[in-house]
Amino acid sequence: MQIIKNPNRNQWSQLIKRPTQSIENIELTVEEIFKDVQRNGNLAIQKYTALFDGCDAEVTMVSDEEMNFASKNVSDELKSAIQMAKQNIETFHKAQKTNKVQVETMPGVLCWQEKRPIEKIGLYIPGGTAPLFSTVLMLAVPANIAGSKDIVLCSPPNKNGAISNEILYAAQLCGVTKIYKVGGIQAIAAMTFGTETLPKVYKIFGPGNQFVTVAKQLATKYGVAIDMPAGPSELLIFADDSANPAYVASDLLSQAEHGPDSQVILVSTSETFIARVESEIERQLEVLPRKIMTRKAIENSKLILINGNQEALDFINAYGAEHFIICSENESFFINGIINAGSVFIGNYTPESAGDYASGTNHTLPTNGYSKAYSGVNLDSFLKSITFQKITKTGLQNIGKTIELMAEAEGLQAHKNAVSIRLKDIQ
Repeated sequence: MQIIKNPNRNQWSQLIKRPTQSIENIELTVEEIFKDVQRNGNLAIQKYTALFDGCDAEVTMVSDEEMNFASKNVSDELKSAIQMAKQNIETFHKAQKTNKVQVETMPGVLCWQEKRPIEKIGLYIPGGTAPLFSTVLMLAVPANIAGSKDIVLCSPPNKNGAISNEILYAAQLCGVTKIYKVGGIQAIAAMTFGTETLPKVYKIFGPGNQFVTVAKQLATKYGVAIDMPAGPSELLIFADDSANPAYVASDLLSQAEHGPDSQVILVSTSETFIARVESEIERQLEVLPRKIMTRKAIENSKLILINGNQEALDFINAYGAEHFIICSENESFFINGIINAGSVFIGNYTPESAGDYASGTNHTLPTNGYSKAYSGVNLDSFLKSITFQKITKTGLQNIGKTIELMAEAEGLQAHKNAVSIRLKDIQ
């Protein structure tokens, strides 16, 4: 890891850059695949599934037989763990339900807001070297609480044409309605346009690599909403001498093992502590099964010494991390001061892995600095707010003159007339 000591503020713009490829090169590939899927549907999907996943299979829904097989081949111990995580996620997301908001803005003018589910939801679940069945829980559970009618899941198949048993079990447990063996850019394109067998959706959720992230952003040009631009995972930790260096190192490595384009950063006010964490990282890294991939991410990561808590907090807010861990004797300073972060983990005994799996908060979070403007996935992500108004005769008499004057000033005579004709009848 790179060690940076007391960087000047004019260096921060370089330090907060993520290790991503040029987006122009990615966009060309994504646009080409989108056009092919739009024109050729399933044939295009089969072509790219064979090319990228090494699997030559038709685009069909996962069958009941496959679902039953998957359920039988997940251990009872893991099933219990998945069920406990699901329960905690349900508890936290059900608590986010809000009542109808209603107010009489003036006598006779009643306005209210109600929430309705987004009916057709698409979930993208990464497969590959680490099939993220936990993401099924994070997305399907709140979709069901919201009342979404159709929940379509796409996940890349392995070379044998199968999706991981754990993903299928979690999907069945959480009420996913349709599952397809399609991954990558072609999955996002399929859910954007629809094909002969795979339905078009209204909003797409789920993390992925840089190609999936750009594909989701392109989907918005075709009228499909997305949760957020969620790309490679990242973690920033603030820790001082009150923290445990072994714990901090383990958290940094836990996010670095997601892939070579992940980024982890330690910010500290203690040079001694940084040295201890660096040593722990090397020790723990040697025994990790994903050591080669993790080390590549570590090479893109940083240990930053900053002089003072306020300057550290300013840098942390400038970075806008997906995950932010606070291990400080002055934790309240950072809790109260953090503005830009996807999810915050507090204290020596709150590993980031807890949020990834089972504490109840959602792990689908904004990366690449998007936490400055985006929230992580929550219950409202699957809902739309609709406003209503009902005006009585008295209400129209109270508000009518205001509407007439404003419409006339904007040169919209028909708008004014829509009020005037009613007021004339009332009088």
